[in-house]
Amino acid sequence: MGLPLIDGIFPALIIAGAMTTAAGDPSIAGILQTGLLIFGGSATVAVILAEMDGTRREQITSILLLGVLLIPVAVAEAAVAETIETLLNFEVFHRFAGLVILAVAAKTASSKVGEYLPSPSIIIGLGLVASFEPAGFELIVTPDPMRLLSAGAAAGTGVGFAGAVALFAPRLRGNVDIDLFRFGSSVALGMLALDVLGLMPTQAPVALGVLGVTALFAFDPGSDGADLDEFVDDASAESATPNANANGAVADGGDDADPADYDALVDDANETDDDSEPGYGYPGEEESRAPWL
Repeated sequence: MGLPLIDGIFPALIIAGAMTTAAGDPSIAGILQTGLLIFGGSATVAVILAEMDGTRREQITSILLLGVLLIPVAVAEAAVAETIETLLNFEVFHRFAGLVILAVAAKTASSKVGEYLPSPSIIIGLGLVASFEPAGFELIVTPDPMRLLSAGAAAGTGVGFAGAVALFAPRLRGNVDIDLFRFGSSVALGMLALDVLGLMPTQAPVALGVLGVTALFAFDPGSDGADLDEFVDDASAESATPNANANGAVADGGDDADPADYDALVDDANETDDDSEPGYGYPGEEESRAPWL
């Protein structure tokens, strides 16, 4: 969650005006999109559900402690960003801000594609070089409070999202298709990038809509173990009549079925299901930790 503050994505969005309106007021849609997609997103969900240790109380406490550090740093970067903005050609840097979000979206969608793309910090560094105009430098000692408020609200939204995931983790774990949510999040990031670049033909928060639909489709309650339950029901139904062929010839010429065999098959299925419990990696990979984490 702190990575956007380190690699420069968050300051780039601040300079690009992704969290404020044209009049300089806080943009609710921009704040939510930045908080949920940049600070939150599929990686945060996967880490909390698949890798975060401790009880639910301990997990929420850890997230809140992170928020105590995250929010002030986000506000501080917003204050410094105003001075940095006076050194840059806004129109040029604006394009690089959109490109860096597209790069993050591509890396989220596919780790293989991400191997061939430069890191976000490199893209932002190139944007700083390409848009550097020292003639307009001005030290801003009184930053815009609305911009500071928007930055803090975006970071707070990300912390709140992570806390909500940790709070409902027992319910979500095993019932959320992480791969589907990851891919949908990458599409939402792509929509956010187009919005930052000014290529969206509408002012509606399309990225939020995509993220909402993704969350709806990725949540599949009762999917965990559904196939096993169906198998157990079938086995129970067949074992209820074990003597159906006992007095006659067996159709395939084999031995009569032993009801105990069904219990062994059910036990084997349970063991197989336990072995594949994490289920958050890519199909066929040996380790449960997905490479895009």
